[in-house]
Amino acid sequence: MSSGGSGPSLPWRSNRRDAKYIGSASCVKCHKEESANQLETSMGMALERVTASRVLSSHPRLSFKSGQYSYELIRKGDQSIYSVTDGLNTFSEPLAYAFGQGKAGQTYVFRHKGELYETRVSYYRDTNNLDWTLGYASQMPTSLEAAAGRALSADEARECFTCHGTAATSGKELTLDRMVPGVTCEACHGPGGDHIVAMEAKNLKAKLIFNPGKMDPDELAQEFCGSCHRSAEQVVSNKSLRGINSVRFQPYRMFTSRGHDPNDERITCTACHNPHENPRKDEEFYDSKCLNCHRSSESVKSEKVAKAQTDEGRTAKFCPVNDRLCVSCHMPKVEIPGSHFQFTDHRIRIARTGEPFPN
Repeated sequence: MSSGGSGPSLPWRSNRRDAKYIGSASCVKCHKEESANQLETSMGMALERVTASRVLSSHPRLSFKSGQYSYELIRKGDQSIYSVTDGLNTFSEPLAYAFGQGKAGQTYVFRHKGELYETRVSYYRDTNNLDWTLGYASQMPTSLEAAAGRALSADEARECFTCHGTAATSGKELTLDRMVPGVTCEACHGPGGDHIVAMEAKNLKAKLIFNPGKMDPDELAQEFCGSCHRSAEQVVSNKSLRGINSVRFQPYRMFTSRGHDPNDERITCTACHNPHENPRKDEEFYDSKCLNCHRSSESVKSEKVAKAQTDEGRTAKFCPVNDRLCVSCHMPKVEIPGSHFQFTDHRIRIARTGEPFPN
């Protein structure tokens, strides 16, 4: 479910119990352009309370069957009831939270005996129905309760809600009563209460807000974005994160690219993606990003063009095949078995048909 997380002590995640979170509506007053569409992005909708889930409200009944177990999600008013039966007995609980906005799929969390549980099945857009949550297909449940899902440890729950929501912790405690669903302004910039006071006092030197744009390229990609999307350090130190599943961990995959330079701002996450907007789907959009570093084919034909591009810092080798749709060849789509979705692999390379997935 969650992609990473490094606890609540990072500078953009206050560990103060009296941290003053004020909500995105307060940010819009001064940051209209950045805030205009952010709440409707994939990050802004990374977590929803089930009462507000658009996927569940538009799918009154979802079902799945495997072996002796049958699963159902039934919408009743603003609730969704999760039921599992083995043909003799039935396990049933209302869902509480929906993780993911449905671009690829959506996984659910419910409460059972005072604990948070992850559902064993998830919704997938590709099939428009339920299937095994990633990581469960090969595991045979040993009981009806196990067939329903598994309890989340305290650390895992904290990571999941911290990376998918805003203000989900107080110190090291999970505080879901005050959590704001989704990755909103204060998830990346920290609580804004003190910042508002400083700005109203015209204190422009001590703005009392975290600005990721001031981080150096490697810190931005690996520490900031990597805190949820998995950094190279996290993946290398945890063998369970390796293999084809690592295609989801963009900072790690970018770090392993042959041409990666940790000090070059042209190859960090925000060079291609505006965090206040959804990633662009049209592959041609990214051509100009590639040509910020690479020379064009025209540089081979003209010494003047070659010199001009070199002076611009475009010293990386030109592509002998094409100057367009670069990512279609060099950032291939890779499907994790059971995910019903093709992820863009951020390990930039010459991808050849039939070659094994490079870990």
